[in-house]
Amino acid sequence: MGNLKNKIVSADEAIAIIRDGDMVAVSGFVGIGTPDELILALARRFEATGTPTGLGLMFAAAPGDGRDRGLNKLAHAGLVRRVVGGHWALVPKLAALALDDRIEAYNLPLGVVSHLYRDIANHGPGHLTKVGLRTFVDPRLGGGKLNASTTEDLVSLVELGGEPWLHYKAFPIHIALIRGTTADPAGNVTMEREALTLDNLAAAMAARNSGGFVIAQVERIAEAGSLNPREVQIPGVLVDCVVLSEPENHRQTYGTAYNHAYTGRQRVPLDRIVPMALDARKVIARRCAFELPPGGVVNLGIGMPEGVAAVAAEERVLKYLTLTAEPGVIGGLPQGGLDFGAALNPSAVLHQNQQFDFYDGGGLDLACLGLAQADAEGNVNVSRFGRRLAGAGGFINISQNAKSLVFAGTFTADGLDVVIEDGQVQIRREGRSKKFVAAVEQITFSGAYAAERGQPVLYVTERCVLRRTKAGMELVEVAPGIDVERDILAQMGFAPIVADPKPMDPRLFRDAVMGLEPWLLGLSLAERISYDPERNILFSNLEGFQVRTVEDVELVRREFERTCREIGRKVHLIANYDGFDLDPAVSDAYFSTIAYLQGRYYATASRYTTSAFMRLKLGASLQMRDLAPHVFETRAEAQKARGQTIRPVADPVPPKEPTNA
Repeated sequence: MGNLKNKIVSADEAIAIIRDGDMVAVSGFVGIGTPDELILALARRFEATGTPTGLGLMFAAAPGDGRDRGLNKLAHAGLVRRVVGGHWALVPKLAALALDDRIEAYNLPLGVVSHLYRDIANHGPGHLTKVGLRTFVDPRLGGGKLNASTTEDLVSLVELGGEPWLHYKAFPIHIALIRGTTADPAGNVTMEREALTLDNLAAAMAARNSGGFVIAQVERIAEAGSLNPREVQIPGVLVDCVVLSEPENHRQTYGTAYNHAYTGRQRVPLDRIVPMALDARKVIARRCAFELPPGGVVNLGIGMPEGVAAVAAEERVLKYLTLTAEPGVIGGLPQGGLDFGAALNPSAVLHQNQQFDFYDGGGLDLACLGLAQADAEGNVNVSRFGRRLAGAGGFINISQNAKSLVFAGTFTADGLDVVIEDGQVQIRREGRSKKFVAAVEQITFSGAYAAERGQPVLYVTERCVLRRTKAGMELVEVAPGIDVERDILAQMGFAPIVADPKPMDPRLFRDAVMGLEPWLLGLSLAERISYDPERNILFSNLEGFQVRTVEDVELVRREFERTCREIGRKVHLIANYDGFDLDPAVSDAYFSTIAYLQGRYYATASRYTTSAFMRLKLGASLQMRDLAPHVFETRAEAQKARGQTIRPVADPVPPKEPTNA
């Protein structure tokens, strides 16, 4: 069909080319890029005719919503014979077939499945990697097989250069179901309204080079020859059929019909995010946030780790980080729930396999991932719990290869009731299920392997923090209000090392913002003040500084007064107010302090900020106190203005008197 000039057909016509026994690769990350129009047509054909039968399904991240949408529509034992998937939690109906031993089923790391598309496309020997060693994917621990019916080995252990590696077998892909935004009659496909590009190109190449067919679902059709070639993500030479979808089957995500900010077509302000309520989840997210690396690249997992982004936004430190999501998002604010995988204001969106090139090579400075179950070895299980099959997703790739790792979750589960009051953790009702057990049900992360490689690993909960050391699991921090014996050790299935645990930072348990920025940057207010004695200029860098409480105001007064008294004469102040954040509740106190300092210690004062709103706000507040109201836009302008008025000043500062700013 590749030579037809007009490749636009109905969904039923396209699906008719699928034959019994075909291996079908399906795009999608939750609902992003999931070709529901094609999936529904395939389900409709099987229900009407009983064909095709014995299909294989291959997917990296589960294209589903955890209930009925996506690949859950194809959960028929006669229709499906084998499934090779990276993440299973959102396709529970397929997972039930696997758990009931009615289909062959594999769970491979999401990044491995993503890379296999490229290996199949180039007719390579398969995928060779260390990802999966010492986990349930390792053939010594099951090889990723999910039941007794699954007998073929897709994973083998090999030795190269004296080191163990895992080889993942390649196999032909007969059909690729992909999704884009716009297509022309020749089959060229763009993705301008898609939140992610995923592995559409690699999967299409894999099917084409396997002698198979590529079916693309789109939401609109363009005139032949009208598409910008730089925007074409899948060229028409790879596409056999184009299907125009109904709008309800082509949502941007399962949670959002369409948001310009997910595509980079529009940027939205991120300072309007509502702060989290002070509960166990926020305490955990706050403690994780203390591990954020300034200037670093970070991955936040789904669930509990999503709160770290909200805390970072509230503390105004997002600008010092690059957050990423495994399906290809670089920068911006990753989303959660049924929008997971998308990000507001992304800086770039890569192909999913390219993102895992970056991850697998050690590009992540920190990963913060969910904590479902941990054991005495520091092993973590997030993939299988009795009859619940979640799957590894990108967890194995990310956790093995991040330079530093934090697991985040409550200490117990199933009915846990915790409140934060008076700066302490109070456990009203303990969870019925222990999360720190003697041995996890399935190893998704190997604590011993991490320790051997020197990878720093923390386990953060609402009541304590543990660390995986070479000697084992050590209790290193305890929350205020928590009794170690009753609330920690008695709720664990093993005895950790207890040497000298420290109290968790008290700021974690207060309603007020923590002041995370100076802590992360190692930049105290005193370090923001510098003095040029030759020109007698005091430089104040208040960029990103937050004044939220009366204590913050008093800190400003104290540090500036101390510095000026040490100088011993009146100075010329130049202050940077870019990104300065002043809570209206303490605005009067702050500007009264500014007036006090200026009257006693400054010969002249010049302030600047690139924000027009802040210039107006500062100017009005200064004018109300009979201070020079002009606020400049740049430092150069502020310095130039001061240069016209600076004269040698010998007036000593007045003696210190009790003050009430």
